[in-house]
Amino acid sequence: MDVKSYVAKPRDIQRKWLLIDADGKTLGRLASETASILRGKKKPIFTPFIDTGDYVIIVNAEKVAVTGKKRKEKIYKRHTGYPGGLREITFEKLLVRRPEEIIKHAVKGMMPKGKLGREMYKKLKVYAGPNHTHAAQKPEAWNF
Repeated sequence: MDVKSYVAKPRDIQRKWLLIDADGKTLGRLASETASILRGKKKPIFTPFIDTGDYVIIVNAEKVAVTGKKRKEKIYKRHTGYPGGLREITFEKLLVRRPEEIIKHAVKGMMPKGKLGREMYKKLKVYAGPNHTHAAQKPEAWNF
């Protein structure tokens, strides 16, 4: 009995463009589904150390939902690089200023750490409103 493991080769990978509407979707569930698609885990040719994932376009980022008190109490932190440069912003304020960053931040945290994870993350495109610039790629709607 000679069982061989399958390893995806770059020439075998066919990438699709998938469109996800974030309207009313819970942030964490949306992010985990997106990370799974970006990694390629939804495909039968999934190989952990090779980028087999698809491109993901997320629209209506401004309409993403969160549960509990997160809308008022969740805090995003970043550092400018200068002494005393820690900046904090609540979910509510970030949703008004840059709603794309909320989804990008959540998805990035669910991607593998390292070079491969950063490469996979580049296939994510997030837009605040219902319009996107990838009509030429003919994205398929993805529902979950």
